[in-house]
Amino acid sequence: MSDRELVVYGRTTFCPYLSIAERVFEKHGLSPRIIMIDEDETALERVVAWTGFKSVPTMIMAKLGDDLPFEEPSPLEPGASPKGIDRGSMITEANAEQLEAWLRKHQVIS
Repeated sequence: MSDRELVVYGRTTFCPYLSIAERVFEKHGLSPRIIMIDEDETALERVVAWTGFKSVPTMIMAKLGDDLPFEEPSPLEPGASPKGIDRGSMITEANAEQLEAWLRKHQVIS
């Protein structure tokens, strides 16, 4: 994973799924790069384009220093919820088990 990094699109106001992700990151000693969609219009537009909603956290595996997924995420059905779906380079609103499985798949945790 040395050429990739974990990037989290979040927001500054409370989000239960962001709290879950933060606990998983703390448990595994991770410090992802965080981009707040309520402070960055481009980030907000990206998340809505990717998920159909203002869904946070939307977590991606990106090339180092990049704000985009390293590969195109698997598509969602129109209007479908992105919640907890492993889309390859992206996962959104995951519970702890879903997030840990996704992080293991990307060799961020063992």
